[in-house]
Amino acid sequence: MSFDGIPRKAYDFYKELEGDNTKEFWHARKETYDTCVREPLQALLAELEDEFGPAKLFRPQRDTRFSKDKSPYKAEQTASVAVEGSVGYYLQLEAAGLYVGAGFHAFGGDDTARYRAAVADDEAGAELATITERLTKDGFDLVGERVKTRPRGYPADHPRLDLLRFSSLGAERRIPKSRATGKQALTAVRDDWRRLRPLVEWLVAHAAHGRPAS
Repeated sequence: MSFDGIPRKAYDFYKELEGDNTKEFWHARKETYDTCVREPLQALLAELEDEFGPAKLFRPQRDTRFSKDKSPYKAEQTASVAVEGSVGYYLQLEAAGLYVGAGFHAFGGDDTARYRAAVADDEAGAELATITERLTKDGFDLVGERVKTRPRGYPADHPRLDLLRFSSLGAERRIPKSRATGKQALTAVRDDWRRLRPLVEWLVAHAAHGRPAS
């Protein structure tokens, strides 16, 4: 399957879904989802597989069993590449454009403790600080669960306190529709995942244990 670009209709589909998230709407436009969202993303991810690894495209249906929001479908299409443990890249298509990112999710206190110990280390922590500073200058946002004050056992004046506050860490940014439509979407995603590679490599070295990303 060759990548022929992401059509504008992919973003229009999710814009319409935001206003009519019903099974009736979905089934009436399932062909649009298949041909404009699912198939183009599968082709884009296949083009990136040799460099980044195989991707998983998530199902569009929401799990509403424990949610007050009973909307049957997600307002975005997401995909991820599991690199090692809970570390990987991710991609999301929604009405506003594409989101690209990478990071790790902590599945327990041991994962967070391992991450924070590396941040506190003079050499490893300084390396992560340099990586994240470069990413934020490039327009990425640091995301993840974090404590509001400081984690227990670390001084309030630690030079990397902001990074220590995270219990899981990622970096992401939006690719606007002007750069996410057509064949240029492939280049945009590839370029941003390459920018994120140093973060992924640091996390693989220092935090990639526990359950695999899903």
